[in-house]
Amino acid sequence: MIALAGPAAAESLRLAYWNTDLNRAGPGLLLRDLAAGKSPDLAIATAAIAALEADLLVLSGFDYDAGGLALAALNATLPLPYPHLVALRPNTGIASGFDLDGNGRSDEARDAIGFGRFPGEGGMVLLSRLPVDAAQSVDHSGLLWRDLPGADLPPLPDGAAEVLRLSTTGHHDTAVVLPDGRRLHLLTWHATPPAFDGPERRNIRRNHDEAAFWLHLLDSPQAPQEPFVLMGQANADPDKGNGDKGAIRALLADARLQDVLPGDTVEYGGTLGPLRVSYILPSAGISVMASGHAPTPEGARHHPIWMDISP
Repeated sequence: MIALAGPAAAESLRLAYWNTDLNRAGPGLLLRDLAAGKSPDLAIATAAIAALEADLLVLSGFDYDAGGLALAALNATLPLPYPHLVALRPNTGIASGFDLDGNGRSDEARDAIGFGRFPGEGGMVLLSRLPVDAAQSVDHSGLLWRDLPGADLPPLPDGAAEVLRLSTTGHHDTAVVLPDGRRLHLLTWHATPPAFDGPERRNIRRNHDEAAFWLHLLDSPQAPQEPFVLMGQANADPDKGNGDKGAIRALLADARLQDVLPGDTVEYGGTLGPLRVSYILPSAGISVMASGHAPTPEGARHHPIWMDISP
């Protein structure tokens, strides 16, 4: 394997995930703020990212643009920029054309394929020190919710099931090339929170099914070969909080995955309090050398989480 700089041990890779909550209120505003270099939250985020010293870093809550300009601008602020960048196109903010929440309008953030005030709000990105194999990467984000085996669809307007995708943000299988030529598959997602619901329980149902997707994928002929790592924001705690806990509990108990990084990853305060919502779950054959929760950056809600592995 490869010996990499930073705190990870020799012949290991450091993975990290962080829900940054850096999304802005409109398209292009994140790029504007990065270019201006005057936003305190972005300066804090840059320092937090640099401190992780990750070889493979997944961020969510980061607005998407087709040219990857915001991601490139963020990368340019880092003391050791990453050579490989992937902006993962999200479903957020894409108009569904339907009044999904039943309030008489079809043009609001809650009516989009994935909640968002504009297309691309709060997407996911990958910053990598290893090359990315696009030919071996798969975007599962176009799967219709109704086509998931056992889908728990809520009541929907006529025709909406023909366009409503399962993924709020995305389900991505991104292959990176290990130094020995093998591929490490990063399975990433950021699910809707099981909250802000009406009696139809759309978000609770969707949150469950977004986690259940990975179980169906691993059981299918399209399952990635090992080694793979499931990482992202399930927005589901196996023991606390709102929602249907069945799928996240099944993921954590699956023999094909290792659950070696327990503990709360966010403090929401109020009645919710601390919850475990972010995950890094390596496949069974991966050696885990160390893992942990980085301190929550000032003004942020979520802990960055990291793991040193030997694939």
